[in-house]
Amino acid sequence: MKKKTEFSKKIFTGISIATAIVVIFSLIMIWRTSDLTPLAYIIPAVFAELATATGFYYYKAKRENEIKLKSIYGKEVVQDEDYTQQI
Repeated sequence: MKKKTEFSKKIFTGISIATAIVVIFSLIMIWRTSDLTPLAYIIPAVFAELATATGFYYYKAKRENEIKLKSIYGKEVVQDEDYTQQI
């Protein structure tokens, strides 16, 4: 029986594919038109979206692993620290 793929992995995969498509399309259009404007606007915007998705995915995986380790070992493995005072 095949395990169902997590929704967060689907989101991350979709954004990664979209980023690759936009970069390839931008490179082709830059080559055809000799206009470097997309390098200043489109590509940074797409990579910002990818960075946000990556940060969300890794934070979610971290929290899931903390819960899993806590259930296995029965104690607090990682102490939650309040970093809001540093902001």
